[in-house]
Amino acid sequence: MKPFLTKDFLLNNNTAVHLYHNAAKQMPIFDFHCHLSPKEVWENKPFDNMTQLWLAGDHYKWRLMRMHGIGEAWITGGADDWEKFAAWAETVPHLIGNPLYHWTHMELQTFFGIDKLLSPGTAREIWEECNEKLQHPEFKPQMFIKKANVQFIGTTDDPVSDLAYHQLLKEDSSFEAQIAPTFRPDGALFIERLTFEEWLRELADVSNKSTTSVGGLLKALQQRVDFFHEQGGRASDHDIPQMIYIETTKVEAEAIFDKRLSGEELTTNEVLQYRSFLLKELGKMYAGKQWVMQLHIGAMRNNNTRMKEQIGLDTGFDSIGDGDMAEGLSRFLDVLEKEGSLPRTVLFNLNPRDNEVLAGMMGNFYEEGVPGKIQFGSAWWFNDHIDGMEKQMKDLANIGILAHFIGMLTDSRSLLSYVRHDYFRRILCNLLGEWVEEGKAPNNLPALEQMVRNIAYNNAEAYFLKRS
Repeated sequence: MKPFLTKDFLLNNNTAVHLYHNAAKQMPIFDFHCHLSPKEVWENKPFDNMTQLWLAGDHYKWRLMRMHGIGEAWITGGADDWEKFAAWAETVPHLIGNPLYHWTHMELQTFFGIDKLLSPGTAREIWEECNEKLQHPEFKPQMFIKKANVQFIGTTDDPVSDLAYHQLLKEDSSFEAQIAPTFRPDGALFIERLTFEEWLRELADVSNKSTTSVGGLLKALQQRVDFFHEQGGRASDHDIPQMIYIETTKVEAEAIFDKRLSGEELTTNEVLQYRSFLLKELGKMYAGKQWVMQLHIGAMRNNNTRMKEQIGLDTGFDSIGDGDMAEGLSRFLDVLEKEGSLPRTVLFNLNPRDNEVLAGMMGNFYEEGVPGKIQFGSAWWFNDHIDGMEKQMKDLANIGILAHFIGMLTDSRSLLSYVRHDYFRRILCNLLGEWVEEGKAPNNLPALEQMVRNIAYNNAEAYFLKRS
């Protein structure tokens, strides 16, 4: 019987232990997609307590607390911070088998040196020990990033953002990590949202371009792409509920746009036509800047209408969608390819049944001299657990080239989430070790070590920053 959470956690064979400790462990982190606040990083203010650091904004934890029967007052409501922490501590012992059980204790161990298991019996002791440490300079936001050895952070940013905090961080020589904005134009793409017209006005203000027509909107978006590029942006990101692509002319898109601004209700087909047109035009802009385009496909969001109305959007009531994607994705990538405007693209699926679809799709499009131009992104959201990560890597290896994989990301708002990279690296090393131990891969440790280093960091750096 193995003890819990030792230095060889998740490493179940000698080859895995060697690969992790000699190749994976010391590699820096290239976190190309997350939701950290640049303002929070720049201000570098100490957190008052663990609830502010650990639970605020973390819908992964909120979701499990609700499933455990915790009332909303102790999640997003009016309970005080200690009561919310205690509610999480009450939940954790029941999470064995869920990655949050591992991540919770990895975060306590990695950042606070606490080996105790979180439970109602240890909650007060851990609360007080962590809160005392949070008052020390080495527990400020920037120090969490430094301790995790993070070299690059790709945040998620609205095109109307002035990116002021990115600029301040860029000018701060004491902040060693590179933090770059990622262009997330949901406001432009989701024409059906009630906030669409308000967002257009904000875009017009920051771009000094008229946004009363599709032509004007495209010019305004290009201005923002140019601005993001000047501020170090090298990637975009897109929420794609269903990957449906309908070839649409600019004239047709203008008619749909005008109909929306006149207050008329759009049909589902018109919404999809407009979104298809705009996504294609954005793809061409990204290719022009040699950016990476990320497509996160298949999230079914805000399913609980009552709770959406009570506490707002994106508060933990999302799940896996089941929309088809193969045909629409093929059409979308192909139309950009035909125009010579297909950017490097990372494909993420939320439904694991689509693993083979994406792993196969990525082989249809390539560019000479660019290993893995189209990437099958790491196991995402409901899949970033041991089984999900292993399945994603096995499916990629079976159909594509695992050695070119760009690896893990946090997709998180929490500064403590960098343990997920360590979690992923242990799973990767264990998988490769299993193949060696079973005779499925040669016991060539130098080559395997380099493969691990590449997947852990080097491939992503080369892919996003165009480094050879």
